[in-house]
Formats: sequence, C-alpha cells, structure tokens
Amino acid sequence: MEAMFRIAGLEKSFGPIRVLSDVDLDLPAGTVTVLMGANGAGKSTLVKIMSGVYARGGGTMELGGRPFAPSSPAEAIRAGVVTVHQNINDGVVASLDVATNLTMDRLSGKGAPFFFNPRRVRREARVVAERLGLHVDLSASIAELSLADRQMVAIARALAHEPKVMILDEPTSSLSSSEANRLFSVVERLRAQGVAILYISHRMSDIRRIADRIVALRDGVIAGVFTGAPLDYEGAVDAMLGRKVDLSTVAVMDATRPVFSAQGLRIAPQARPFSLSLGDGEVVAITGLVGVGKTKLAETLFGARRPLAGSMEIQGRAYTPRSSADAIRQGVFLVAKDRGENGIVGDFNVYKNISLPFLRRLSRAGISRPGLERAIAREQIDNIGIVCRGERDRMHTLSGGNQQKVMVARWLSQPASLLILDEPFQGVDIAARRDIAAKLRASAAGRATLLFLTELDEALETADRILVMSEHTIVGEHRNADLDMDRLLAQVAGEDLRGAA
Repeated sequence: MEAMFRIAGLEKSFGPIRVLSDVDLDLPAGTVTVLMGANGAGKSTLVKIMSGVYARGGGTMELGGRPFAPSSPAEAIRAGVVTVHQNINDGVVASLDVATNLTMDRLSGKGAPFFFNPRRVRREARVVAERLGLHVDLSASIAELSLADRQMVAIARALAHEPKVMILDEPTSSLSSSEANRLFSVVERLRAQGVAILYISHRMSDIRRIADRIVALRDGVIAGVFTGAPLDYEGAVDAMLGRKVDLSTVAVMDATRPVFSAQGLRIAPQARPFSLSLGDGEVVAITGLVGVGKTKLAETLFGARRPLAGSMEIQGRAYTPRSSADAIRQGVFLVAKDRGENGIVGDFNVYKNISLPFLRRLSRAGISRPGLERAIAREQIDNIGIVCRGERDRMHTLSGGNQQKVMVARWLSQPASLLILDEPFQGVDIAARRDIAAKLRASAAGRATLLFLTELDEALETADRILVMSEHTIVGEHRNADLDMDRLLAQVAGEDLRGAA
C-alpha cells in the first residue's frame, strides 16, 4: 500500500521530558489506521505535530512523497491534513452560528471574498452540512447545540477541506449510535476515495467496525502494529499497556440497605414515571442511547433541574434539592459529562480543582487552608494514580485521562451519600478506565454510586446492576451476572419494554 503520510524517526521533548522517541509511522492511502495508546503515551503530541500545532524536535514527515513541515494548523489544512480534535471546542467557535462555523475557513482563508454575504454563507453551509447528513438549524449558535451536534459540526467543517489525510480523535465519544453510523459511512466513503485516515479510539465497537490496521503507542514509542483479519484487538491493548489485561468480571454485590430512592419520578413531559432504588456500597450503571434522558436524570438528582413529578429520599429523609449547591450539602455529588465546560478549570492547579466545591468546608473562620487542600490532593493523586509532577501542576498540562481522574478525585475526596458520574470514562484509555472503575468499587461502602454510560462494555466492567433507559424512563433492570444480553440489547434499542419499571 502506498503511504500518503510517512513519519520517520520523529522526536519531541518538552524540557527534560521526552514525549515521542524515534516514531516511525506510515498512513497508507485508502486505509483506516487506528491509533491506540494510554493517556500520556504521546498521542495528542503526535497529532499536534502532524497538524502543525507543535514543531517536531527531530525526524521527518512526508505528505504524498514530499517533505511536510507545517508551521501552523492553517498551513497543514491547506496542504490537506485535517484534524478533528478530541476537545470539541477546538473545532468550533461557540459564539458564532452553525453556518459561519461550517464556512469559516473559506471566509478567512486565501481567496476569501472581500464582502460578507450571508446568503452565500448559508448556501455553502447547506452543501457542507448535507455532505455529512447534518440536520441542525444553520442559524443557531453553536453554544445552543448539544455536545453531539457540536461534534457533528466540527466533523462537517473538517470534511469541507476535502482532505488527503483525516485525523479523527475520539470522534464518537459524544455521538448517538445513529450519528456514529453516519460518521462511519463518511469514513468509509473517504477511504474509498483514497484518503488516509488516522482514527484515535479505544472503543471496541468503533475499532471492529472501521479499522484496517491498529498501531499501539506506549510511552512515546510505537509498541506494535497489527494488521490482517481478524485484527488482534486484545494483543493491541496488551502492547499499548505493556502488560496482559485482566479481563476478570465484576464480583457482583447485592445491596441490602437503601441509600437513595425515588418514587413516581418523571423527568420529561409525556414520559412514563419510574422508580429507582440504590443501595449502600452498590455500583449501578444506567445505560442507553444518546438522547434518552441520562444527563437530564443526572441533573435532576443533582438539583440542577426539578422533576416534573415524583418524590425522592436520601438516607431515609425527603430529598428536594433547591440547587446543585444544596445537593452537595446533602451529600449528593456529580462528576459532570463535559469536563471542559462543567468540570475542570484549566488555569487552576490540581489541588485547587480538587478542593473547589468544598472551599467553605475546608476553610477555618472563612480563611482558606492551602496546606490542607494540598494534603488532600496528594492523597488523591496517590489514591487514583494521577500522572503529574505534583499537586501544583496546572490542569491544562495534564493529559485528558489524567484530567478526568482529577475530576473523579475531587468528588472522592469528601464523603458522599450518592455519587453520580455522567460518562466518567469519556476520552480516557482502557488502563485509566479500569483504574477509575476499580477505585469507585473499592471506595463504594457507605454510599450509593450511579454511573450514566452509553458504552455497554463499560457498564459490564464496572456495575453490580445495569438499568436501561429509553425515552426518559427506566425500561429494564439486570443483575450483572448471567444476564440476558439479547434482552438487554433489545431494551437499549427500544425494542423490548417488558422490563419497564
């Protein structure tokens, strides 16, 4: 196969820290190469060098047989190397409308029209949107869109460049199954057109559907290249982690004492009311497709929105939170879905991010106690295995997976009655996912733990019970031992309502 993009001996260091070492990588034309690597393995650095964000420290790159050394992302895009970054906000401008986002590069690039013509912008945007099958209001502000729709706009904008090389970094992390299938169709079309595709993902469903080959990156070095059918997914995971993966199943616990309960809860108009009970020490996963109401339920339990009907109890007393702050005071914590917008503060250091919701609790007579905050952060860094130099590191210097670990560490740092985690494994590698899951289970006594997960594999690896959500109500409940997988999948797809609660 002809290499559209070729990397040889690539090196990159930040000060004394070597991030990439002697990386050789070919991306053949008309091929989907999946790149797997643990958080901190160097994937983001590699992508940023390819896309012109960072300069390489050594080695060479070639595009179409010619030297390639972009000095900026715009130069890389003009050459035909287009990237959809994991952080959705890197691919869209939230303050502008959809049409302007889809045509922005044409409006600002070489040969752009001198005068702004809204009709022309809308017409060109419609063409770009139709190419991906994107059905959103072109006049809507990006800030008004859901996370999934923002992701689709970023992907559509990238496709408008007609790339030679397309880099997709965790592109399905916010997408429903139908949206993901639409993306896969586009990827297959690009592959047929001879585009070289670098697809970064750890999702087994994605890899089985789309990969022609897998490259494993570990500690800045290529640890293995896997080709041929069927692809050796487990071998690639072992190579990326440097060890055999423990695929042991969850030791299911049956809770006895209820910690949280809800009766006749309704979270959307016309939705069927449902009941919910969560026990002490129990880890429960609620799974379902994107858009079925998981985040809405999480926000309802956390006091960010009011239920339309029903009652809730926590630790045997009525629970009617007036706000998220009130929920926190009552021991209900939420690890939010979008850590970039609702979680971390990038310019704060690690210990400030961990202590942020509990500053009043950690203060004495209204005076903050940085020494106590740092001690708590150090304990959590060791507890969860956050890879950083120390608690004073700025959050934006950490990898995505380690930022997610800080988010979880924040809410594990104080005792809770109910810990809610909305897509806690989004954007983290398999090793980090299992680290987080193991810590959640090991610390579960004394509280109920509720995870909202789109990926069924994650629920099976983590939970004692799995509840299925469809159309804003609970439609099924399964103990995570000898479960009826066919029925569970039918409920996820909305095809079996016999288990409705």
